[in-house]
Amino acid sequence: MEYRKLGNSSTAVSVICLGTMTWGEQNSQDEAFEQMDYALSQGVNFFDTAELYAIPPKPETYGRTEAIIGEWFKARGRRDKVILASKIAGPGKDWIPHIRNGQTRFNQQYITTALDASLQRLQTDYIDLYQLHWPERKTNYFGQLGYTPEEDPSLTPLIETLQILADQIKAGKIRYIGLSNETPWGVMRFKQLAEQYELPCIVSIQNPYNLLNRSYEVGLAEISWREKIGLMAYSPLGFGTLSGKYLNNQHPDHARLTLFPHYTRYSNPMATTATEKYVALANEYQLDPAQMALAYVNARAFLTSTIIGATNMTQLKSNIESINITLSDEVLQRIEQIHQTFPNPSP
Repeated sequence: MEYRKLGNSSTAVSVICLGTMTWGEQNSQDEAFEQMDYALSQGVNFFDTAELYAIPPKPETYGRTEAIIGEWFKARGRRDKVILASKIAGPGKDWIPHIRNGQTRFNQQYITTALDASLQRLQTDYIDLYQLHWPERKTNYFGQLGYTPEEDPSLTPLIETLQILADQIKAGKIRYIGLSNETPWGVMRFKQLAEQYELPCIVSIQNPYNLLNRSYEVGLAEISWREKIGLMAYSPLGFGTLSGKYLNNQHPDHARLTLFPHYTRYSNPMATTATEKYVALANEYQLDPAQMALAYVNARAFLTSTIIGATNMTQLKSNIESINITLSDEVLQRIEQIHQTFPNPSP
């Protein structure tokens, strides 16, 4: 396993991060335990979760993933071996009304409530990396393009949010703070405020990044490199599409897009054609398509960790093994050629 520093901290996290959002929905607790046991045995010391999980979000599974991890900590006693990341949900009255009536703000009340509940479910007294799952303000995230200015006087000032998180660090409830689904403006504004008011700086940005969506490279990649706020890449396989398992109208049993076909971000016609090209390239060089896609992400200079998700052990083992794959210059050039023809079909 390879390790990289989390921001400017002394904490080293594995380049492969174990994603958990299927636990409690597509995976049982026993299956989740098996995944955590195996990942840890392979040197994966970084687990990422969220209060929102399991996915898709619904009242009956809210917080279930964190609870499963908490039971694993209780049963295994391995809390000190894991760098644990979780997230507070942002506002979402239209799609997550079951989480604080969909009205979450990043203020004292909601951060304290959400954090304390996560700690209880996780059966731990601290979270290593606590992230804002998406901005409180309306901006470009979850694939939204364009920008429409909107004034909202009820927004929590960013400096207030940062001060609240700093207080939670002083209280020992969290060690580091991170952002997720953020824009270049948001990242740099948080950094500016941290420096101006001598508050903790964010150490990571968890955004989507994969062969079908390299929009992170415009703006955010340079920030990650120069400011040492590395990317935690989620959806590195584009909901599993880059494995090729959905091509030719295949619908594998129990696969995410078979169970939840409304997740169409990586399934539009141009994305499907691009996927066909990437899969054909992998096959030409006798590479596993999923491992090729992951190896590409793993090698980015602006990356801290690649968040993998698996619903069975075969997938998990293959995904972790991607850390041992180095793509040749020829394969990388061919990937760039495909990207130039089909640039970011799934932003």
